[in-house]
Amino acid sequence: MIHRTDPQAPDTAALPTDMLPMLAVAGALPDQDDGWAYEFKWDGARALVAVDGGRPTATSRSGKPLTGSFPELRTMAEALGPARLLLDGELVVLGSDHAPSFSRMQHRLKAAPGRAVDRAVEDHPAHFIAFDLLHLDGQPLLGSSYDDRRAALEDLGLQGPSWGVTPSFHDHHGADVLDAALGMGMEGVVAKRRASPYLPGRRSASWVKVKPERTQEVVLAGWTTGNGNRSQGIGALVLGIPEGDGLRFVGKVGSGFTEDAMRDLREDLALRSRRTTPFGTRPPGLGEVHWVEPELVGEVRFAGWTPDGHLRQPSWRGLRPDKRPGEVVRES
Repeated sequence: MIHRTDPQAPDTAALPTDMLPMLAVAGALPDQDDGWAYEFKWDGARALVAVDGGRPTATSRSGKPLTGSFPELRTMAEALGPARLLLDGELVVLGSDHAPSFSRMQHRLKAAPGRAVDRAVEDHPAHFIAFDLLHLDGQPLLGSSYDDRRAALEDLGLQGPSWGVTPSFHDHHGADVLDAALGMGMEGVVAKRRASPYLPGRRSASWVKVKPERTQEVVLAGWTTGNGNRSQGIGALVLGIPEGDGLRFVGKVGSGFTEDAMRDLREDLALRSRRTTPFGTRPPGLGEVHWVEPELVGEVRFAGWTPDGHLRQPSWRGLRPDKRPGEVVRES
């Protein structure tokens, strides 16, 4: 069990603000529920939030600064008073159905600090949902078990108008928690080993994300011109996944785009134009392609993988400005 120290006492460890979060693997529910806890999987943007005497510092999964883009975090930090702590969680924006909205979160992530953020806060207010506590008043908790970290997190009483703690289910069947999550409009659940420590920056089988709808992060490598009413715009995006020191072609996606998404993509891609393919060799059968520097990460829904390693029936979900190309891995 973790015992909270006096916030006024000298720190025994510096509060880290450059840590990278622990990552989950994609998979199925555990065969046995013993030794596992289940949490809802929120469809938002991962964030580590350090709070130091009422001041927040937020970073994305890749270490990108987020503090200026989410002023809602200041209110949470002020409510925590003199505490010094590091939280892991998800920034989410709710839709009209009160479920997390991926598209609305994209608007928040694209808003530049200043007036754009002020408008975004009014139109698409964000909430921070904490699910782990990594540091508390000078005491690092990374080596503590999930159960002990969760107990310390819940002891904080972290509940406010735009922040809270996701529930953790210890004595429920994973299938029942998954059904409840889907009924609430969630992506799925994350199964976590109750005895596991926190492993910064590592993808570990101690955390398993379970989603009935398959999604895959991809790197944008180029685009083809459309036909018909898309003749002046994007027909399909050419997609890749990092492999070794290069990029491997995994197919194209030409469905799931809104007009606004198309317009924004054209602007983003035009800034990254290049003459040659970013793949080691040009994939066959693509026709004319407008190649781009492989700097943008997106996300697609898909039905599975073909025998030659291409996405089956992909549909565009949106850009992931909170992710870096080097973080993209093939989901099973």
